[in-house]
Amino acid sequence: MRDVQLAYATRPAPRYTSYPTAPHFSDAIGAAEYSEWLAALPPQKPISLYLHVPFCRQICWYCGCNMKLVKREEPLAEYAAALKREIDMIAGLLPGRMKVSHLHFGGGTPTALKPDALTSIMERVRARFDFTPGAEIAIESDPRTLSDDMIVRIGELGFTRASFGVQEFDPSVQKAINRVQPVSMVAKAVKKLRRAGVRGINFDLIYGLPHQTLDMLRTTIAVTSAIGADRCALFSYAHVPWMAKRQRLIDAAALPDAKTRVEMAAAGAEAFAAQGYQAIGLDHYALPDDALAVAARSGALRRNFQGYTTDRAETMIGFGATSIGKTPFGYVQNQPEVGAWDRAVAEGVPAIAKGVALGGEDVLRRYVIEQLMCDGAVDLNAAAAMHSAPADWAMEEDPALRDMQADGVLNLDGGKLTLTETGKPLARVVASVFDAYFEGGGARHSVAV
Repeated sequence: MRDVQLAYATRPAPRYTSYPTAPHFSDAIGAAEYSEWLAALPPQKPISLYLHVPFCRQICWYCGCNMKLVKREEPLAEYAAALKREIDMIAGLLPGRMKVSHLHFGGGTPTALKPDALTSIMERVRARFDFTPGAEIAIESDPRTLSDDMIVRIGELGFTRASFGVQEFDPSVQKAINRVQPVSMVAKAVKKLRRAGVRGINFDLIYGLPHQTLDMLRTTIAVTSAIGADRCALFSYAHVPWMAKRQRLIDAAALPDAKTRVEMAAAGAEAFAAQGYQAIGLDHYALPDDALAVAARSGALRRNFQGYTTDRAETMIGFGATSIGKTPFGYVQNQPEVGAWDRAVAEGVPAIAKGVALGGEDVLRRYVIEQLMCDGAVDLNAAAAMHSAPADWAMEEDPALRDMQADGVLNLDGGKLTLTETGKPLARVVASVFDAYFEGGGARHSVAV
């Protein structure tokens, strides 16, 4: 079946961390609409918060994130101050004092901030919001620049999870992507974080990197297990130099071909299983007692802009430049340029650059896509009934689905669609069949595997 996987794996498809996806956001949605959405939120329901820090102390060439290299402390201090003003402003637009079930600091590198700046931001969050019992409080970090003082502060502030972008442990690959971090450096950082009281450790790994081989990937996963990561993501490298200009520094000729990438995805899954990890959705792995694995087994797994998650909040409020938020009414994204974001915050208005309102069949299609991405299966008839859609919406006769069934990618029987073992790595491609915006949309996406 590898030939079938290869044929589908080279197709471009969105990652479906939202639906509609970000390329279909527009400036028709702005501060006024977002303010109305916030005011209309049910005050009794928990929300989640995402705080974006778009600064790094060092540049990694593979990265497609919106970030800036920072050498001086002033920009970081100014950004922290503006972030606190934004927290106050957005909290004032809500219908009451809301409870938070998940908080995530992402970037960039949030730990590029000084420990006192991180403390002041968390104090402002706690001044304006309440946390539910057992709330997850997570932060991304870079072991190359993570100080002992910051590790202690992370523990004191009650962070429950820390995430490292490891990518690959092989020194030759690290050099090719400009992210050199020895195994000992990462292991020491993990040990110190656990000593500080951080219970959960995430690693992000990538396959499809320059000069990377299957054996390198297997070794990296074995080392990851030995260091003690509870939860891992294994992403395919998205080489999109038309979007991320720093990727032009990567030698495209050194990237594995499509066939090797498919083999890497399979080898990675096998290596994680051998180390005792449970497969989660498309590209995550967790130890069996990790909350993510428990959610996957119980059918409670969700997907958002951070990937697979246990976060079941219908609303995520994004703070900081380029952050994306969601509400029951639609999605929004803040201004990606720090100066434009800062000016809007200073004027006391949401710094929204674009967004999209949910309408028509969007909620139904989002549900179907999320079920496929999370569970690898969906009952199309039940989904239609749940969302008051016509019974014939189920699309059982869709030619693309029938072709995929003939190719052994999925099974479709009585409206119940289930991905086969061959089809599970191709969940993005199958999900795209239900994406009303995908065909002819003009957006460029990375290949599926």
